Amino acid sequence: MNVFIGLINGMIASCTPILLAALGGSLTYYAGIFNIAMEGMMLSGAFFAVLGSYYFQSWPLGILFAILGALLMALIFILFSVVLKVDEFVTGIGLNLFSLGITTYLLRQIFKVKGAFANPDIVPIPRLHIPLIADIPILGRILSGQNLIIYITVLATILTWYLVFKTRFGLRLRAAGYNRTCLDTSGVSANRIRIWSLLICGVLCGLAGTFLSLGYVTLFSENMSAGRGWISLAAVILVSGHPVGIALISLLFGFSDGLGLYLQSVLPSQFTSMVPYVATLIALFVYSVRKRKQAALEIAGG
Repeated sequence: MNVFIGLINGMIASCTPILLAALGGSLTYYAGIFNIAMEGMMLSGAFFAVLGSYYFQSWPLGILFAILGALLMALIFILFSVVLKVDEFVTGIGLNLFSLGITTYLLRQIFKVKGAFANPDIVPIPRLHIPLIADIPILGRILSGQNLIIYITVLATILTWYLVFKTRFGLRLRAAGYNRTCLDTSGVSANRIRIWSLLICGVLCGLAGTFLSLGYVTLFSENMSAGRGWISLAAVILVSGHPVGIALISLLFGFSDGLGLYLQSVLPSQFTSMVPYVATLIALFVYSVRKRKQAALEIAGG
């Protein structure tokens, strides 16, 4: 039973950063942006979370710094892809490489270490113990005592679904991706909607990075996002951006990750590290097939 509970809790913890970033990716997906920069946004958020928590001895400021760090990456993406009309794929690849380089550089310049920085002065995000629920057999050990960011993630999933499908902004968001010309002619700027989708994505990726460095562990290591942004992209593409589908896919990825940790004594760790890239390749293949079918239908309809 302890193994089962440990596996479930491991699945929840593993899927949290993937789900948060993917929820942000769903907004950009509906806005018609192929956003592969979530990896860089998440990594920047993880670094600045540690920076804020360490220097100010405060986990709320760590969260704030993480969001600001990820928003900086989002603003760069907006500048190149929305304002300057640079190819989104090229912009995303460049931003991911830039984030990896700048966080590695700052780690060595600010903290004077290579590889990873861990210190007792880094204040982690606390766990929430919910009265009454904590006393429920088995379920209490799963529903209570989780990291604060995990509960925020559940709320973010519900709010993202509501935002996309039940609000005027969500209608305009989907219109920006479906037919931006019609949206522009209606008097609503499609670029403004796209910018807002990227900014919200930056906030969610910042929270994902915060969980990595102040929730999952309490440290920052070079390239600690380790492909999670790519898995988030895969989750978005596989379910066409639907928040509920993203949650289910993220749980599946989290389960495989948690199971991989338990099976490391049997299987080489290299097999589990292949998952992000294999999943991304499959998702990109699915995405390309859908694009070709869509283009063929447009040609047939025209």
